[in-house]
Amino acid sequence: MRQRLQNMNTLRNQILAMFLLVMAIVLCFVGLTTYTRVSALIKNNAERQLKQTANEATGRLETLYRQLDMLSSQVMTTAEVQKLLSQHTFGQRASLQQRQSLMQSVSTFQVYSDGIQAFDLYANNYSSMFPLDDTTLSGRIGAAWIQQVDLARGKLVWIGPDPKDSNYFLAVRQVRLIDHWFASGGYLLIRVNRSYFDLGEQGGRQHNELMMLLDRNLSLITSNYEGNSKAVIQMNGQTIMIRGKEYIQVGQKSELTGWKLVILTPISTVLEGITVLRTAIIVSGCVGFLICLLCSFFLSSMITRPILRLIKTMRGSRLGEMRPSPEVQSTVEINELTKTYNQMVEHMNELIQVIYEKELVRSRSELKALQAQINPHFLYNTLEALFWSLQEKEEEELAELVVAMSELFRYTIGSEGTSEWVTFSAELEHIEHYMQLMQLRMGERLTWEIEVAPGCLTVRIPKLIIQPIVENAILHGIGNKKGPGCVSLTIKADTTTASWLVKVKDDGPGMDEETVLKLMHEHDLGGITNAKGNGMAIANVNKRLQLYYKDQSLHGLSIRSNLGEGTEVSFLIPGDESWHEIQ
Repeated sequence: MRQRLQNMNTLRNQILAMFLLVMAIVLCFVGLTTYTRVSALIKNNAERQLKQTANEATGRLETLYRQLDMLSSQVMTTAEVQKLLSQHTFGQRASLQQRQSLMQSVSTFQVYSDGIQAFDLYANNYSSMFPLDDTTLSGRIGAAWIQQVDLARGKLVWIGPDPKDSNYFLAVRQVRLIDHWFASGGYLLIRVNRSYFDLGEQGGRQHNELMMLLDRNLSLITSNYEGNSKAVIQMNGQTIMIRGKEYIQVGQKSELTGWKLVILTPISTVLEGITVLRTAIIVSGCVGFLICLLCSFFLSSMITRPILRLIKTMRGSRLGEMRPSPEVQSTVEINELTKTYNQMVEHMNELIQVIYEKELVRSRSELKALQAQINPHFLYNTLEALFWSLQEKEEEELAELVVAMSELFRYTIGSEGTSEWVTFSAELEHIEHYMQLMQLRMGERLTWEIEVAPGCLTVRIPKLIIQPIVENAILHGIGNKKGPGCVSLTIKADTTTASWLVKVKDDGPGMDEETVLKLMHEHDLGGITNAKGNGMAIANVNKRLQLYYKDQSLHGLSIRSNLGEGTEVSFLIPGDESWHEIQ
């Protein structure tokens, strides 16, 4: 069994299993995500619709409440009511005929609203003005409610169900006497039909919705729920369980009345179409899995067939038979693999020849390097022969210039044991030789001064870092000046930066500020060369300083010049341990 499983561990089976696993995970994830998102979307839409319904129902209830408030306000402000209550308040009792006439007059207001059953008027001492009986207001609603009505000071106060008849609701407001500084004159009791606050029970039942209307004290005003409404009201949460059925609960409170409208909708009604979606997702997942199975089997076979053919060919190469594998039309990767193998077989015999040619090229390169070392020595030998020839002719001055030129070439082309770094001492010696040659050209017009701190002579600096600056001072400073000129080179310690300050100054014609700024900008861009077009440029010196001392906080070349006073170029070289000892 184990051997059988090992034989099945092929590349094709691995690709097939991996594709099927990935597709199964993707289909399950997409199906679950789609089902969850759609369910949540349907619930959210249902909640929004329920809130819209609650807002509309609350607005209708507020309209009915305003109508009730307006009619009762009109009743208590009529002249007859104000006059009769005013007389009664100040000790003049109303006759039976006045009470009957007032009752008929007030009854005419009931035609403006189908929900008002009757208006009852009570005097300030709670006695009944009409109806014509011996009932009192305290016996009708109780002293506690009368106290709340007094505190409301003329506003409508909702009592709730009529204790004598559950088919009616009661509301009371205090009658204020307009002609007597709005003093309390009595009470107006309004009896309202229960159907006045009908919530549309028929429509709610068609959608299996439950509606409950509660007053400020959470007492039930009306409801289409036949069970225990109080138990439902006490349940909290967005979804609640009623008789084993899950409902979505939406509540809306009226700012005008303080009443709360609660609407309950079964979740099963909201999600009644989700079963179709669930079935569609399952069927789509099964069909997709079967399609993926067929495609994975075909793809894995297409990938592994050329590889098996190549393996067979390579087994023959292991036995000493180096032959190329036949090319077949397959994927780009398989074709590239076959092509690479065939190239390897084809180039195996050429490998020795390639190695031989490389060795030959290396030998020739070494020979050229030896020749490059011989050429400078030929130049030095020629100059030395010229020197001895001048010595024999007693041309001492020319002989010294030849020595200076020889040393100049030896320093520039290369000297023993040095490459890119030299000491200050070697660089200054090179500058002396260069000055001697330039004096041969310019004669008495050129003089120079060199002032060097002794402690810097052993400090190593980049080769030819000072000479191009001296060359520019001679060519552009002294060369453009009428009469004799002087170039001074100063190297001293800079205590603020723990560095050596190198300063080259000439007394030539100088430059204005605009030219100096332009010069600084151009050498930052690396675009300046000397006047003759050969040698190193100032920009090259500045770039070398930045490259050699990139880890140091140096600022490159600094140029200062004034018209008629000459030009000064300076830069800093980081100090070594000897610099600290000198300080």
